[in-house]
Amino acid sequence: MNGLASVDPGFAPPASAWVRFLRSYGPTPNNLNLFDEYITGALNRAKVAPITLSSPQLDKIVAHVQSGARGGLLIAGTAGDGKTYHCRGLWAAVGGAPKAWADANLVKELTLPDGRVAVFVKDLSELRDEQSDEVLMMLERCALEGDDSKFMVIAANHGQMLERLRDLGHRQGREHPLRKPLQDAFLSGGNPPGRLALFDLSRIGHRDSLVEVVRAVSEHSEWKNCSSCSLQADGRVCPIFENRRRLLGGGGEVAFVRRLGDLVDIARLNGWHLPVRDLLALTSNMILGHPLAKEGLMACADIPKIQADGSVEQASLYGNVFGANLPARRAMERPVFKALASFGIGEESTSRADGLLVYGHDDGKLAESFARLVGSDQVYGATPGFLSALERYLEGEETARLESETDEFMERLVSQRRRLFFTLPDGEAAYPYWGMTAFRFGGDYLDTIAALAERKPISDSVRSRLVRGLNRVMTGLLIENTDNIFVASSGGFTQSRVSVLCDTEVPAKRDRGTGMMIKLDKQTDRACLDIALAPGVGNAVSFSLSPIRFEFLCRVAIGALPGSFSNECLEDMLAFKAKLLRKAEVILDMRPAGEDDEAGIEDHSIKLRFIEIEQHGLGFSRPVTVRISA
Repeated sequence: MNGLASVDPGFAPPASAWVRFLRSYGPTPNNLNLFDEYITGALNRAKVAPITLSSPQLDKIVAHVQSGARGGLLIAGTAGDGKTYHCRGLWAAVGGAPKAWADANLVKELTLPDGRVAVFVKDLSELRDEQSDEVLMMLERCALEGDDSKFMVIAANHGQMLERLRDLGHRQGREHPLRKPLQDAFLSGGNPPGRLALFDLSRIGHRDSLVEVVRAVSEHSEWKNCSSCSLQADGRVCPIFENRRRLLGGGGEVAFVRRLGDLVDIARLNGWHLPVRDLLALTSNMILGHPLAKEGLMACADIPKIQADGSVEQASLYGNVFGANLPARRAMERPVFKALASFGIGEESTSRADGLLVYGHDDGKLAESFARLVGSDQVYGATPGFLSALERYLEGEETARLESETDEFMERLVSQRRRLFFTLPDGEAAYPYWGMTAFRFGGDYLDTIAALAERKPISDSVRSRLVRGLNRVMTGLLIENTDNIFVASSGGFTQSRVSVLCDTEVPAKRDRGTGMMIKLDKQTDRACLDIALAPGVGNAVSFSLSPIRFEFLCRVAIGALPGSFSNECLEDMLAFKAKLLRKAEVILDMRPAGEDDEAGIEDHSIKLRFIEIEQHGLGFSRPVTVRISA
């Protein structure tokens, strides 16, 4: 079925204009409303109040300009971060007319109240090379050469800015003096040179942006029109209103936005950048998604047919959050759905959770848990459709259970797993919700980050797990040590998977300048392993612990084979090991003469230490003297 049948063309629910406007923010093939320059026209056509987001960065930008600062400012970010929105907001705040902003001029001048002449470039990428060169040369004069004739305001993508500066430098036969400092500022969050102020919108926290976007959409004043809509009267369920209600926290859904925020945080720390544009598309999709609606997004006029067909449950926001309502290719074109897909929610599960979903309805031992965790949700949980499919699955032949995931019940099982991830209570020990994801230790990672940020000690169990995982990767042996770390080799080939020669060992906790410390990298907001092989500056090696690397070490610690989880993580860990081995070699070479107890020159011997394993899996290094023939 390509779409829902049309309904009475005269039918116009009271919130239909608002829903139509919100729909245009969703992941449709043509999202013009997601571009700032189309917002005003769309609002005028829909005649609804705009979606308003707070702009703390805009307040800072306006304050900087109003302070009388000289030189210029750069509003930087990636696609969808709101660069044009902030530039337009500054224009309006310092007296610019909306009509002048909307004209065709790509470079605009505005005399500020204090007499400075501000030059606005709302998008550097729109300029031709010669226009771009002129603007950037003007920026150089204002920022680096003390020219006060203009004050520059430029909105630009990170890469576009660096590329234009590089090309200009090539044409001038030099390295442009702004390029390298700006590149460093983009990467490290530092300050740009001279009198240039940088406002990098890509550094705004994703969780905070998500919470704000969800609140701005779900609490929008236009929803009040739904209260008088007949589509949710007399016990009928309007899936649009139901999804919006659950986003607000209705029906015990207080955990939904918090857990979605956890996913967004982990995705960010794994390197995904999710701009406000994507978060708006995600929120619109969560509320309006339905696979049978046009372009996968419902309008008010679709609801009578959805209710009549009994397909309300297909609008579940627990599937919409992963783009289940969209064709796979269109969903994966969006970074936000691609990032959320990396968690495997729906495909990943635990035997207990699947046992509850499959057998809980008929198993007396599971009946109470099933009624509480599944049966209590009559809209997206234990629906008649799910129970009917479950009965057919349980009563069918064994061969019927082995069909592909396109089987009706398997599709429903995926949907129920997703719902469980967002609805399982925090203290439900028998069904830990992180077990429903590919990041089973995701909660531990976020707790570790929070503890480090608050300067609190991290969990002993987390530290022990990390040390055990490190030792197993370092040695290739199933050792259980959690109090010390072996830095091992195979006699010269650092990339060997099995290494039994112990070059050195250090305590698992930093002690008198030696051993491992877990700290927070303030540039990346990630945890970082810092292993000092000897006291003193320069004797430590650091390793950035992204969520996927954390997961890798934890999985290895509980018995997973290193190569079976992530070859990329294994290669990263072996590269870290190689750095430790090189550092150990440098420290050994710096020892004063006479302190080298590893070689016996007089008796032509070499003293080595081999790692051996005791009965209970604890490793220890045993010294062995190797005689060398004269």
